Amino acid sequence: MAAVGVAPLLPGVLPSPARAASSDDVAGFPLLRDGVVVDLFVDPADDPAVARAAGDLQADMERVGGVRPRLLRTPPQEASLLVLVGTIGASPAIDRLIADRRLDVSRVKGRWEASVTQVVDRPLPGVERALVIAGSDRRGTVYGVYDTSERIGVSPWHWWADVPVERRDTVTVPSGTRKRYEPSVRYRGIFINDEQNLTTWSHRTQEPDKHIGPETYRRVFELLLRLKANYLWPAMHPYSDFFNKHRANPELADHYGIVVGSSHPEAMLRNGVHEWDPWAKEHPAADGSLPVYDYTVNPAVISDYWRARARQNAGYESSWTLGMRGLHDSALETKHATTLAEKVVVMNDIIADQRRLLAEEVGTAAEPQIFIPYKEVLDLYNAGVQVPDDVTLIWPDDNHGNMRQLPDEAERRRPGGNGIYYHLSYWGRPKSYLWLDTTQLAKIWQELRRVYEHGADRMWIFNVGDIKSIETGLSFSMDMAWDVDRWDAGEVEGFLVEWAGRQFGRRHGAEIAAIRTEYYRLAAELRPEFVARGLLSVVHHGDEAGRRMSAYDRLLQRVRALGAKLPEAYRDAFYELVEYPVHGAYLMNLKFYWAERNALAVRQGRGAGANRFADLSDAAHAEEAAITRRYNTEVAGGKWNGIVNPYPSQIPKAPGRPSVTRVARKETSGLGVAAEGNETGTGRPLSFSSYTRDRRFVDVFNTGFLPLDWAAEASHPWVRLSTSGGTMTEQTRVSVEIDWERVPEGAHEATVTVTGAGSSFDVPLRVLNDGRRARRRARGFVEAHGYVSMDAAHYDHRVARGGARWRTVRGLGRRTAAMEAAPSTAAPITEELTTRAPELSYRVRFAGTGDFRVTVFRLPSLDERGRRRVALALDDQPVAVLAGQAVATGNRGDAWARNVEDGIEKLTTTVTVTEPGEHVLRLFMVDPAIAVDQIVIDTGGLPVTYLAPPESYHHSFNPDPAPEDAPGLPDTPGR
Repeated sequence: MAAVGVAPLLPGVLPSPARAASSDDVAGFPLLRDGVVVDLFVDPADDPAVARAAGDLQADMERVGGVRPRLLRTPPQEASLLVLVGTIGASPAIDRLIADRRLDVSRVKGRWEASVTQVVDRPLPGVERALVIAGSDRRGTVYGVYDTSERIGVSPWHWWADVPVERRDTVTVPSGTRKRYEPSVRYRGIFINDEQNLTTWSHRTQEPDKHIGPETYRRVFELLLRLKANYLWPAMHPYSDFFNKHRANPELADHYGIVVGSSHPEAMLRNGVHEWDPWAKEHPAADGSLPVYDYTVNPAVISDYWRARARQNAGYESSWTLGMRGLHDSALETKHATTLAEKVVVMNDIIADQRRLLAEEVGTAAEPQIFIPYKEVLDLYNAGVQVPDDVTLIWPDDNHGNMRQLPDEAERRRPGGNGIYYHLSYWGRPKSYLWLDTTQLAKIWQELRRVYEHGADRMWIFNVGDIKSIETGLSFSMDMAWDVDRWDAGEVEGFLVEWAGRQFGRRHGAEIAAIRTEYYRLAAELRPEFVARGLLSVVHHGDEAGRRMSAYDRLLQRVRALGAKLPEAYRDAFYELVEYPVHGAYLMNLKFYWAERNALAVRQGRGAGANRFADLSDAAHAEEAAITRRYNTEVAGGKWNGIVNPYPSQIPKAPGRPSVTRVARKETSGLGVAAEGNETGTGRPLSFSSYTRDRRFVDVFNTGFLPLDWAAEASHPWVRLSTSGGTMTEQTRVSVEIDWERVPEGAHEATVTVTGAGSSFDVPLRVLNDGRRARRRARGFVEAHGYVSMDAAHYDHRVARGGARWRTVRGLGRRTAAMEAAPSTAAPITEELTTRAPELSYRVRFAGTGDFRVTVFRLPSLDERGRRRVALALDDQPVAVLAGQAVATGNRGDAWARNVEDGIEKLTTTVTVTEPGEHVLRLFMVDPAIAVDQIVIDTGGLPVTYLAPPESYHHSFNPDPAPEDAPGLPDTPGR
């Protein structure tokens, strides 16, 4: 490895051929060998951003090899090897190599942020051989420099996530020509938002006299460039210093080569939260009153306010946000414009005024200019706001990762182009998610792919909150922005494999990727920030909430097992990037699970057991606080003090400690029984099928606090119990199964009788055994327990039609994959669906006949200019078109709010089964880009639950569908 460098360990740094080319030969170019390190040279005429980045490469080479090279600003008189860094048109040495046709700059020269890395013999007088890093512009050169850093083993997250750098005695990079072509998206950046934790950390550890200042932004700028980003909306909340408060901030951004813009409420680089009140006090009205931030009342004062910032920042590479909203992200205030039409006129006047003063103060350098139709401004835009053609339209998502509206054909032709504002973190209605990185990468891929196909490729800005905890999602988003074709629908986990391999070593990449994929899947079911009482059932489907906790528990065990294998140097990074998110999400769910069990126990009349659940809930909350405390005070020696806090004081909090109830101690004992499917008692029988081979539970509990003896007995020898009795103080969960080798074929009824403390309870069982032969010969999904449940990705046949198709997007939705209608630009199909629309078909075996309710679980994507429809039919029956929510309303409790909180939308129709046996359920695309996750058919008695029931038996896709047990209670004496 040392002999050939680390590039073979880092496949993820190599973009696809569409964006980069690499022709490595066997021989490598040595940066360090036998204790001798190669110097770097940057011409003094080059941009300061290039020299500064070369300084980072200088430091990175020392991190890897232990020897610091010199950074030369004049060519060496004599050198056998040299790293030559320069920008085309700014570095005479680079330009001479191009003129002499010794440096291949095809598809690099004249392009945006492109670069080439090539070994050149005798590049300068006295220099025998050089590794040349040449960029088409200053950032192209900078990215070439950081690409080299990553190739020698320095992660972009080496500082921000404490990813260690492996030391080597010999450091070599391949000597073949490597090109990094133009990025897919021109401006790629982040919005630091809702940043109370980042502000707290910055104040405590970076700049005690500031609340996010140049020392913090220095770290941010470097991270952005290492991620191949170039754009920033700075922190803007009341508890943070506004960006221009410290003049070193914009100067530093320009020094790094970062384009600074501002968010939707911060027109013209002005931070209204901090800057308007002082300005208003300095510019009172004639009567001494303070002007309000209303363009229909004080246009001149507001215009001067904007002009001052334009003049102040005219010399920097900036992005200028046009339009207007209220102070601190509130709605536009227009006292003298009350109708929609009147507000449109006002917005047009505002944009014209801003354009005029930019032309006067900044001139032709005032680009890019952007207009962000966010929330109510989108309504104004759609009602007729005239945005100049050279201004970039920035389309917002619905704050939950679903693009609301995309450019039409006319908007795609605009020279200013289109971009997006996309949330990986969010504060607002209906619920906020600010704590952990919980948006599935496949969801990001789906929406960004759709965005790009619709021509929004000028600017992508991602709301990343406090930066920390969004490391993985941010890395993937920037990877997509650089090369949107790098990953296909089935390859998103491949990004995780490569990314994790770069942070922790390739041998651990696949396992960490699998862990993160399952972590995202569980969050897609229910974000940990959205956990609440009463959502998940603890009585149906084998304890729906408990099975989810078992999945979390298995995931956490995998995390711990892997963490124990890592060298000590990787423990901090592993805790930050892998362990804390999984453990934190697990505990957030666990405390609510035990609280829900506590509430049910109280309703059931349990005694000591009810208090036991209360204790477990409180203990989970305390453990959650402990792991957060560890992150802030112990990890990396306390480096991240204050950076992670689920419960900040000034922004929305994650769910806190759930309320629990403790019952007063009674010196009594009594027997109670509650069977699965029943909140209390045993009225709903336990259902068993030879297809699903189920495991059911019966809770046996003490209604008091004194120990009691109890026993359980089955009526038939083929009914198996996990325990037949004992002495109990609190409660015991008994598992009930069927010995399918012993039970006769046919339908049977059985009983489990529980006795103790002078009481007896009968638990009824209904058992259906179709036999091994029928199970083996069954095709498709088989009805059992009153339902058929199918993963959409488990189709029997797929038919593409009309230039569109259903594609499998792995890692998307609540299951392992979802089916998406592609491409997103395909035309809707509304007629002759069975012959013109792309189709998925599923074989289903019904036990009976009737009119059955079908629910299609679709992912809640939007299209506010169109529709969100899919169609369904059974066999050759008429097709039913199902219409989903297409508009993000922004109201709590409405359809859109439920969809984004649940991560799915349930579309329902009815099918008629006229005879039992095999049938074909057919799913058709109506509108493109719609994605389907699961399909459930209720054939009678299916309980209402948050999640779909477990997938039905299928001989290929799900031959062993028995659910996992819910988590057991921690061992305690005398339980």
